[in-house]
Amino acid sequence: MPESSPALRLAITTQALAHGGGAERYTRDIVAGLIEQGIRPLVIARRVDTSLPLARQTAYVALRLRGVPRLWRSAAFDWQAGRALQRQTIDCVFGINQTLHAQVAVCGGTHPGFLQAMAKRPGWADRRQIELERRCYAHARYIVAHSRRMREELLRYYDLPADKIDVLYPPVDASRFKPLDAQQRLLTRARLGLPADRVVFLLVSTGHARKGWAELQAVFAQTRLPITLAVAGRPLPHAAANVVELGYRADIETVFAAADFTVVASRYEPFGLVAVESVLCGTPVVIADTVGSAEVLGENAKIGYSLQTPDGLSAAIAAAYRRAQQGQHRIDAPRSALRYDPGVKTHVDALLLRFAACAQS
Repeated sequence: MPESSPALRLAITTQALAHGGGAERYTRDIVAGLIEQGIRPLVIARRVDTSLPLARQTAYVALRLRGVPRLWRSAAFDWQAGRALQRQTIDCVFGINQTLHAQVAVCGGTHPGFLQAMAKRPGWADRRQIELERRCYAHARYIVAHSRRMREELLRYYDLPADKIDVLYPPVDASRFKPLDAQQRLLTRARLGLPADRVVFLLVSTGHARKGWAELQAVFAQTRLPITLAVAGRPLPHAAANVVELGYRADIETVFAAADFTVVASRYEPFGLVAVESVLCGTPVVIADTVGSAEVLGENAKIGYSLQTPDGLSAAIAAAYRRAQQGQHRIDAPRSALRYDPGVKTHVDALLLRFAACAQS
């Protein structure tokens, strides 16, 4: 950690300091990592869950955006955040969401990249979002891209200087995501209602269209293999053959460990932290080439396929099934199957270098 870091007066802007995945989990990890290093940032968010221990360990401002029309919330957030920052002495602002106040900005996805992947034409609201991203990234001194794929999108869509973009893969709490022994796996599968005599694939999804649900449903409906797809997250629109719904899970780490494979079949996935979490639990992944985290997984931890290849997903599922039948699918040394250190401290240390540089300029 830089020697000047303990004196840093840091603000973080984010959508929420709360329970949840994606940006919410990232926010919690960063705030917790900073607190462990003696830095208590000011968190400026649309929503703060005051029951979180983190909310009692750091300062926060919960902005008042209730009643603001959706299309104007980003502008309202930025205006209110600016007023909150004026009342503080801050050395550096870290923007986990898009804000014109951030000196260090996170890129966890670009709107043009999402539209292209989902084959959507931009409307008025999309163009407004794209312009916001453009202005925020142009203003920031440093941009933290969560994968090489995101770095490439930033260069392609926003014509930014390459030297202001750093790839820093997002962290994972390895003390939470870890393997179960064979007996624990059997007991957990029984508790979850997962069949012991079938190869179980896990889909973690809250946005089924983007996560490839339609394609997975087609594969599992037509297969003759003894396989089951377990879906954790948002309820499915209807029942499907060879599919088990697990609902939202607070114990997702044990679900990862109990499954035989996790499937990450997203049409657009800037990183896809579930792949890393699954591998840390000893469970390999079937992963599309559109997923950013595919670049950090060792070959023993994944079975990759291309979305552009007809029947690519079904072929990958079949290959995974064969690997499971041979008893060669579990990952014995999860950390060595990753091509980066997923520790929160490692990530926070890298961020602190950027924060300190901003504070000294």
